[in-house]
Amino acid sequence: MEEISVSSWSELMGLTARLDGWAFRGQMDARWPLLTSLERYLSAYLPDRSSWRLREERAIRIFRRKAHNYLSDPSVLDNDLRCLALMQHHGAPTRLLDFTKSPFVAVFFAMEQSNCDAAVYALNTPRLFTAAPRDFPDMDRDAIDPRTQGNFERYFQPNTNAVLWVGEPTEMDRRLVAQSGTLVVPGILGRPLDEILQEYGDSDALLKKIVLPRSMRDEAMKALYRMNITNATLFPDLDGLARSIGLELETVWQVDRA
Repeated sequence: MEEISVSSWSELMGLTARLDGWAFRGQMDARWPLLTSLERYLSAYLPDRSSWRLREERAIRIFRRKAHNYLSDPSVLDNDLRCLALMQHHGAPTRLLDFTKSPFVAVFFAMEQSNCDAAVYALNTPRLFTAAPRDFPDMDRDAIDPRTQGNFERYFQPNTNAVLWVGEPTEMDRRLVAQSGTLVVPGILGRPLDEILQEYGDSDALLKKIVLPRSMRDEAMKALYRMNITNATLFPDLDGLARSIGLELETVWQVDRA
């Protein structure tokens, strides 16, 4: 994985312009590895990895049994990827990693609440759309597609396949649309994304880590505000509006009284 440090908003703009078609993920601490919420939860509280598959299966099963009470269309639970995306967006630990097709959305998530150097990870999705692990050339994106019935159970839940899939559910929810979101599904829990990508060849060409210094937060957040990238637009509901008020506390427009 190539690591790049930038020092200004204009430098970041120039860099991301050269990564056309890539996907991006912002993390508020540049020291954090690229691990899913499920990996972090299990590692912290249930370190016995031999039980992880059964625990993940149970969590999904419980969600499916109960979530229908809150859904106007419970059929969304039938598709593995849509079910996982729904769990993820409502706060459940899952093996999904949220990315976005917008580098600016990624910068927002990286810097909004950061008090240290943050990072945006850039993933070469155009190349990954046709790539497969070197040792498993038949396991390309189409072959392991978790939207296909049975593939999630076959290729991902065993936690033995060093593969990853990038894409969106066939039908996207409002948050995924608002955030220009895309999802990364790893086949192994407990290994950071950059380690899995080593199975695909040149990891420097597939993943870049862009370090954002704490000193550029003010400049970045003001630029994103002018672009209408706020919690209110990224989470199009009352919760998003309420979360956006924090940034409003920082924003004061000078009034020209001349």
